[in-house]
Amino acid sequence: MKEFRLDQLEAERLANDGAYLRFLRERNISVGLYALNAGQQDTQRPQRQDVVNFVVSGRASMTVGDETTTVGRGSVVYVPAGTHARFHHITEDLRVMVVFSPPEGS
Repeated sequence: MKEFRLDQLEAERLANDGAYLRFLRERNISVGLYALNAGQQDTQRPQRQDVVNFVVSGRASMTVGDETTTVGRGSVVYVPAGTHARFHHITEDLRVMVVFSPPEGS
């Protein structure tokens, strides 16, 4: 078993001065914590993997392909591999748990 606490992951992400912290990588998935502050620009590019974004906290809009929705705590958004997706109009600091399958770097 592997267990993680969001407060500890956030502290580790901050200590490493990055917007993204991958904290789990297994044969079929990887999982990370992605952080964007209010007003910040999301510069992610299309991923080679399918991605599930689970919003832990914050509020923003998210565009996937040509569809846009408002996301907040508890939102779950699936992004098929190769599809352009980004967060924008971030009005509250955003923390997103990101699940990749297959894992990043595969």
